[in-house]
Amino acid sequence: MLLAATLGLLVAMLLALARAVFGPTLYDRILAVNSFGTKTVLFIAVVGFLAGRPHFLDIALVYALINFIGTVAVLKLSHYGEFGASASGEHGDDL
Repeated sequence: MLLAATLGLLVAMLLALARAVFGPTLYDRILAVNSFGTKTVLFIAVVGFLAGRPHFLDIALVYALINFIGTVAVLKLSHYGEFGASASGEHGDDL
């Protein structure tokens, strides 16, 4: 059953990768890359369970955090055009 789940995850990862390459808008591509990252976390966890290596779950959790931070950074870059801008549009120079 877990082998079928692994194969299903691989198919879903391929579909997400195709969406990332052929997505019509930037936000579709960002969402597809985020979805690919989430499926990669699941894939690492399932492969770790199949291989009898519970340490893979720690790797999957770290990868999930990196995926989240990377997605937020790319969205901020696409919205503001730079990483240093705050949410209010001010740069914090008026202390």
